[in-house]
Amino acid sequence: MPFHFRLLGKDRIALYSFIHSLSTNFGTTIFEPVAKSLALLNFANAELQQTAGVLISSEAQKVIQNIMDNLTTANSEPNKIQEIEAIRSVCQKGEMRTIKPTKVDLKLTANDGATYLFDIKTAKPNAGGFKEFKRTLLEWTAAVFAVNPTANIHTLIAIPYNPYEPQPYNRWTM
Repeated sequence: MPFHFRLLGKDRIALYSFIHSLSTNFGTTIFEPVAKSLALLNFANAELQQTAGVLISSEAQKVIQNIMDNLTTANSEPNKIQEIEAIRSVCQKGEMRTIKPTKVDLKLTANDGATYLFDIKTAKPNAGGFKEFKRTLLEWTAAVFAVNPTANIHTLIAIPYNPYEPQPYNRWTM
């Protein structure tokens, strides 16, 4: 990072790198285990660092891309129920393709069999990050449906704390 070193100095870059490393490690060493422990109080099962699935249909990929395009161009508003049903309707149509989706940070199974997949994020992701998070959640849904089209699936982004406290969280950029 020669530009950054010259602009900010090695000491500031070293401090930034250390703080960034701490923030990243909090997710796996603190937030995820605490979330799992709390979840086990009310859920039948809780697992860390799971895979949503490895297959997705070509038609589901098209639906996901269409959803993303419409949201990006503001041609539609987010509607998770409609998005899930649109993916469900094509989840086993077309060619089944092998994918390597982002790992699920926390997977919960409710007593009624519903599955909750969480992606735990830092408190202030950028706008581009939110777009990728949305795509990840849609791909997880399609991967679960590729195996079980009738699954009761809930995909969520979890932000472990509100840096704006006592004000409401206000970083929703998509």
